[in-house]
Amino acid sequence: MPLSPFDEFLAHQTSETFDHVGTSDRNFYDRYYFNMHSSSDEIFVITGLGQYPNLGVTDAFITVSLGHEQFTVRSSRELGSDRLDTSVGPLSVEVITGLERLRVRCAPNEWGLEADLTFTGSVPALEEPKTFVRQYGRIIQDVSRYAQVGVWEGRISVAGRTFEVTPDLWKGARDRSWGVRPVGEREAPGIRARQQVDGYGFRHDWIPMQFDDHMIKVQIDQDGDGHRHLEEAARVWNLGSNRAPEHLGRPEVDVEYLSGTREMRNATVRTSAPDGTPIVVKNTPLRTLYLAAGSGYVNDGTWGHGVYQGALKVEGLTHDLSDPEVRRSYAILNETLCRFEMATGEVGYGMHENMLMGVYKPTGFLTPETVAP
Repeated sequence: MPLSPFDEFLAHQTSETFDHVGTSDRNFYDRYYFNMHSSSDEIFVITGLGQYPNLGVTDAFITVSLGHEQFTVRSSRELGSDRLDTSVGPLSVEVITGLERLRVRCAPNEWGLEADLTFTGSVPALEEPKTFVRQYGRIIQDVSRYAQVGVWEGRISVAGRTFEVTPDLWKGARDRSWGVRPVGEREAPGIRARQQVDGYGFRHDWIPMQFDDHMIKVQIDQDGDGHRHLEEAARVWNLGSNRAPEHLGRPEVDVEYLSGTREMRNATVRTSAPDGTPIVVKNTPLRTLYLAAGSGYVNDGTWGHGVYQGALKVEGLTHDLSDPEVRRSYAILNETLCRFEMATGEVGYGMHENMLMGVYKPTGFLTPETVAP
């Protein structure tokens, strides 16, 4: 249990040093996630960095969707004992002001994807309802998370182009999450092999909608029968407005899927203000970034969050997604950049993260292979 710089702070939660967390569960993780866009369909950027203390690994990635391609730089190293070291190869995250400003960098590298970007929150960070899922007696998810929309400034270069990032147009969302969630090398399924017989299903919609003066945040997680594990609908006003966050009515997310796929054609979000006034938002996709293509969010057998790659490993990849069949193979966890239009006329931008795995009986996905007609 070596001491580290973090042990100097009066922040201990257990009797251990900070290189040990309060559970021995291999699946404990601690992660940053960011996305960025230019309020248009031109480019979508997603980056993240995570630590996995019980696996001894930290890894990071940046992925850019531009044209018909996705460009990725990803890195992994042994974690060591210094949890304050949030750098992995060329990628790093720096907290400038907690809950408000963070800097994300990708240093020059042989793949030509470089970035020096600063995120500034437009709204206070919103703590989400805690996610807790127990399956066949084992805790699968026990996660805390907060979300925030904001603006970006700096510079990013990719595919021979350089974009000057200014806060008037470049916006996005971030989250911070930590707890227990499946990470690392695949485990033997044990009793979870019954999922194929029991008809496992999971639908996930995570939607931070950014408008000029507020964020509307909607999230729904459901099982294959449409039973909700988690739901959230909130409106958070911009910093400086002196308006308290509002809990909104029960959210509904209706998705129309592209024929032959499980990808969004469009979606409609419905909730209501505290006084009962309906809130209706039409989500029109502009561009989808496929996290299964190289980011690590979906373990492809060679790379995944928390998978040990050695003392240090850095890779660059390019995925050509011009072929619909190729896109279909990566359409698992979809980060869909959208234009949001409220029924009252306000327009915003942001992401509708969407996943539909296995069966989902309410809309007729009765087998894991079923796609939209």
